[in-house]
Amino acid sequence: MSRNKERTGAQNVDTSPPPQALQDAASDGFSFVVPTEFVELPSKGRYYPENHPLHNADSIEIKQMTAKEEDILTSRTLLKKGVALDRVIQNIIVDRKINPDSLLVGDRNAIVIACRVSGYGSEYTTQVTCPACEEKQKYSFDLNEAEIQHGEELQDAGITDNENGTFDITLPRTGVTVTFKLLNGTDEKKLLSGMEKDRKSKSYEKTVTRQLVNTVVAVNGDTSADAINYLVLNIPSIDSRHLRMAVKLASPNVDLTQVFQCAHCGHEQDMEVPLTADFFWPDA
Repeated sequence: MSRNKERTGAQNVDTSPPPQALQDAASDGFSFVVPTEFVELPSKGRYYPENHPLHNADSIEIKQMTAKEEDILTSRTLLKKGVALDRVIQNIIVDRKINPDSLLVGDRNAIVIACRVSGYGSEYTTQVTCPACEEKQKYSFDLNEAEIQHGEELQDAGITDNENGTFDITLPRTGVTVTFKLLNGTDEKKLLSGMEKDRKSKSYEKTVTRQLVNTVVAVNGDTSADAINYLVLNIPSIDSRHLRMAVKLASPNVDLTQVFQCAHCGHEQDMEVPLTADFFWPDA
């Protein structure tokens, strides 16, 4: 809460003329270097092709956010198009050879969280609803407690890492061997676009099948669209769940699960940190 108080106090802007020394410096022109930091990549760069700048890279260098990025995050035009966050990520990545859409989803999430922490601090206060008493309340999460998941220890789950960005899993009910990939920004946009089409057509959202279509790349070695679509539309629920759990386990990411304790009823449970508008615009 201390950050909230500091921001509230900062709104009392001093309108008196600046010191002469500052005026001279400003009139003569001045510049400063925007600080940068290295963000640990959950993927460790293992799943990028050899010609990708992040191939086998443990980290990525980003710049801290400035007022320019805040303009982007509050642009109604960019928000409506759903590209505001993409623009911010593009702006803060130091290596211009890196295409933000090529970032794996988990690596992208790590960058977004690091960007928020460096810009506004690790304390993130937002409104949540207690699952027990359903009381709405402001609750503060510590983003520094987010844990990196590297997508390791796959053999115990029966997952084979093909070392080319794809994985194999044999489904328990049908015995089919499915090859799946990790989603990047381009895949995620395609998935969201498909779900938006479902909404506009007033049809039910095909969340599970669309996710599987974008993730599966082969069925028993068959990479044809017919084979993949047949699997996705006819897969037994037990196999569907097994596959989705395998994808989650294999996917490097940032775990945002933290302990929530209700201020009203005292109920305590693990809760995934909700990423609301407050995430990038606290107390605005």
